[in-house]
Amino acid sequence: MIHSLTLSDVLSEHARSRPKVTAVVDGSLRLTYSELDARVSRLAGALAARGVGEGERVLWLGQNSHAVLELLLACSRLGALFCPANWRQSTDELRFVVEDLSPRVVVWERFEAAAPLATDAWVDDHAALVEEGRPSDLPPVDDGAPVLALYTAAFEGRPNAAMLSSAALLAHSMSLLVVRQMEPDFTFLNNGPLFHVGTMMFCLATLQIGGTNVFTPSFDAEEVCRLVDAEKVTQAFLFGQMIDAVAAANAERKYDLSSLRFVSHSAEWDEMTTPDDSPWCRSKMGGYGQTEVGGMLTFLGLAPGAAGFAGRPSPLVQVRILAPDGSEVAQGEVGEICARGKTLFSGYFARPELNALKSRYGWHHTGDLGRREQDGTITFIGPKLRMIKSGNENVYPAEVERALRSHPAVADAAVIGVPDERWHQAVKAVVALKGEASVEELVEHVRGQLAAYKRPRHVDFVESIPKKGFAPDYDALDLAHGGGNYPGA
Repeated sequence: MIHSLTLSDVLSEHARSRPKVTAVVDGSLRLTYSELDARVSRLAGALAARGVGEGERVLWLGQNSHAVLELLLACSRLGALFCPANWRQSTDELRFVVEDLSPRVVVWERFEAAAPLATDAWVDDHAALVEEGRPSDLPPVDDGAPVLALYTAAFEGRPNAAMLSSAALLAHSMSLLVVRQMEPDFTFLNNGPLFHVGTMMFCLATLQIGGTNVFTPSFDAEEVCRLVDAEKVTQAFLFGQMIDAVAAANAERKYDLSSLRFVSHSAEWDEMTTPDDSPWCRSKMGGYGQTEVGGMLTFLGLAPGAAGFAGRPSPLVQVRILAPDGSEVAQGEVGEICARGKTLFSGYFARPELNALKSRYGWHHTGDLGRREQDGTITFIGPKLRMIKSGNENVYPAEVERALRSHPAVADAAVIGVPDERWHQAVKAVVALKGEASVEELVEHVRGQLAAYKRPRHVDFVESIPKKGFAPDYDALDLAHGGGNYPGA
């Protein structure tokens, strides 16, 4: 085990080498690394007393909180698997996650979708769990053991839990540390959802460099301004319209945002913040990634002036563009983006057939199409299967179609993405009825089963859905119903 290094080991070292450095800020709670380490030890003891051990699962149902980081680190200490669930999901979606993951312990906040699922065995007071725990000697944990599970890829109508090990997460953090040029005083504002790898990867890179993680329950432009000013935040989870909203909230310069070393965005934004010259920010935070590769597989920051707008691979991975038979396609030809290396996931939880399919020929098959350019860089073309990008959220048509078809008046349904000025894409349902149903009724039916951002914003009624074999003919649907703006287009 002398070559093993887990997330918990990183924390234990910081508790010794950075005992007085602030590790966590969450509301009025401020923890140094030594205090965080002590809390994680007690939390691990409390979880162990509830039967959590090697390979067991712990689920978090709640918004952003220091509890997410503490639970992840405690599971790392125990050899267990931690999953922060998407709290925005419907009761039906959360029920699926609970049944699929079969967690030993569920730590949850009381909110509408989760409340009908709760039982007496669930824990709804994270602070009490920490206080009741007692540290104990634990056996060493292999850094290759899965420690973090994030649900993703609902192409077939239900999501899968991608499992990432400490080794993969720390390897990804090292790549991100280099490209973002993070330093020990780096302070990250966790205002994006921690059930998304985009926020989690910066949270863990900040932990690894010995920086400060600031937590806020969810994105609120005014609160982001306040926290950046108060905590001298270096970076936050901000993109596009979120940046515009923060700039608008600080239009009167009420807050000092100059500590925010960020990507150049607009004249107004650049005046408030400090435009950063790291490769990550110079490239507009560009690259290609997915949960299964730990976050980013390629970085545009590693390829200034590149022909391929996804850039070059992380130094700790290999990328190949493969044909369906597993052979590498020639430069300039389109194939599936495939990868292997230190940052890759350990497979999906309880999906042996899918895992075998995704890892055939010894490469992880991302499900996305790409091209190797003449300068060796990568261009992302788009998903092999259809995906809609609405705001920062991925919406998989199969998932919405399943919800629509469960309505008794729906004979068949297909879902496409249509251009939207605010969200880039909006969800449109094309529906064939066998009974009476209004647009409003169908939208509310979907809203009752799925997260609100997945509901159709538009509904077109048709006699029948065009097909390619058994699947909807999405090209024909796009042409007839105004589809467009898909990822990679």
